[in-house]
Amino acid sequence: MEDEIASMGAVIGASIGGLKSMTATSGPGFSLMQEHIGFAAIAETPCVVVNVMRGGPSTGLPTRPSQGDVMQARWGTHGDHPIIVLTPHSVKETFDLTVTAVNFSEKYRVPVTLLMDEVVGHMREKVRLPEAESIKIIDRIKPDVPPHWYKPFEDNKTGVPPMANFGEGYRYHITGLTHDVMGFPTSKPDEIKACIERLFRKITLGLKDIQLCEHVMVDDAEVVIVAYGCVARTAKQAVRELRERGIKAGLLRLITLWPFPRRALEPLARKVGKFIVPEMNMGQIYREVLRVNAGRAEVVKLNRVDGELMTPQEIVEAL
Repeated sequence: MEDEIASMGAVIGASIGGLKSMTATSGPGFSLMQEHIGFAAIAETPCVVVNVMRGGPSTGLPTRPSQGDVMQARWGTHGDHPIIVLTPHSVKETFDLTVTAVNFSEKYRVPVTLLMDEVVGHMREKVRLPEAESIKIIDRIKPDVPPHWYKPFEDNKTGVPPMANFGEGYRYHITGLTHDVMGFPTSKPDEIKACIERLFRKITLGLKDIQLCEHVMVDDAEVVIVAYGCVARTAKQAVRELRERGIKAGLLRLITLWPFPRRALEPLARKVGKFIVPEMNMGQIYREVLRVNAGRAEVVKLNRVDGELMTPQEIVEAL
């Protein structure tokens, strides 16, 4: 399309028509997509947005690494709404998480962001791709009632209503306004409350499925590094070097950034003495670690915002 605004509109329209659809951008283009991401959230339209982070704000540092869009990926569009954000740290995982992102979007009827950084975006690695038939594919649930019985936003035990494809005999109203179970705008407090609460409940019910992390040497760790994306690769090397020095270090690698995987962090906060949070921003996930840690362990941030990749030695020296 001619710009990111139109691209996001096309993606939403394609999804409503029954296709699995995604688009990709970097930096300022992600800002342009936010209004339509909000529309996809309220209209419960499955779609995937890839954002390869680079330095900012504005045009910032094109083709230089950054992790500055973490909070934008969660709160970039206005209003209170759920969102799913995944972040890969390798070429192979970029492939795997793209599939996962599409599956999550279809399963929960929600926009999903694949939040990469420039290092991973430009990285070249050898990968072994799985056989097509071995890849787990999730499709949206279709209605099992005739068109005249269909309520497009009716609640159920999962909070995810079946989604009919336009052009298959089902006609229903889609709007960016808060709506009732038939999709029509409403100003009734009970219908508004039910609409918004269901948007959150469907994600809450799926937290165990959605919140993905990798644990590296955390069983006996006395200090845990919390990292994601390209910095997680740096952190893995730092953990190896620290272990060679006799320091019991581990890594909690965040694969899901939003909803923030507190169920992985809280057990560690009860037993370790310190968290180190290295990021290529001024401390966006650091604030989440502080919140979930709730004063149990010491939390130290380590930031780099000069457009250069953080090194293992920086993390080792910070510890």
